[in-house]
Amino acid sequence: MKRILFLVSILTLLLCSCSSNRDLAYFSKNTPDLGQVAGNTDWKLKIVPDDELAITVMSEVPQATSIYNLPLVNTGSKETMSETISTNTALQTYIVDREGYIKFPKFGRIHVAGMTTAQLADDLTRRIAEDVEAPYVRVEILNFKVNVLGEVQKPGIVHIPTERFTVLDALAEAGDLTIFGRRDNVTLVREVDGKITYNRLDLNDAKLLESPYYYLQQNDAIYVEPTAARKGQAEYNQNNSFKVSVVSTIVSGVSVIASLIIALAVK
Repeated sequence: MKRILFLVSILTLLLCSCSSNRDLAYFSKNTPDLGQVAGNTDWKLKIVPDDELAITVMSEVPQATSIYNLPLVNTGSKETMSETISTNTALQTYIVDREGYIKFPKFGRIHVAGMTTAQLADDLTRRIAEDVEAPYVRVEILNFKVNVLGEVQKPGIVHIPTERFTVLDALAEAGDLTIFGRRDNVTLVREVDGKITYNRLDLNDAKLLESPYYYLQQNDAIYVEPTAARKGQAEYNQNNSFKVSVVSTIVSGVSVIASLIIALAVK
């Protein structure tokens, strides 16, 4: 009887899975006949408080721009018989404070929040060009990362080396959705002006490519909701684990009592 009930439960879960997650294809809805959508070209990141920036200033005469670069720091060393030799060095970085400022050499506090890296590079280039001929400024955001959670193959933090990164890129880094992941109900959690926002994304809908949430921002979190089949499976496993635990406890108790009775009988 127990075996029959187990098989019925498994079949029910499989049927639920097929019915609740029958559309596993991406962009199966609202796809134009020509296979093209308008898309969203606004992918450039804006600098926000707590960002870590690497800013490098260069020119044809390195000595002329050295004042605008933070000094190198040692990240490793080894000792010899007579001296300690540095084995690795790195540039120091700038942390954007809560008010959106960084403290830049010679210029002091500069407000950078809300700017793109290209805009900040242009602004610094203009300032430095007053003293240095043909300077070149490179600005990078070093702490761009997102969290991918829920029904994906490899949930966790994704560190991003580029500013142009989409929801699809993040899901690909996480190994794609499992068959129990709801493609029509993915949640994107994002902080906007100090407030947490929740946004629903439908991976079955081609209009996602036009969404302002298609391109990711710093510290976004993506949550893939499980299907009803996965929830039922988890509940089934939990109930059975509880039953096994109870049975094991009862069997252990009975064994102890039986041992005591046998011992008393022998005496």
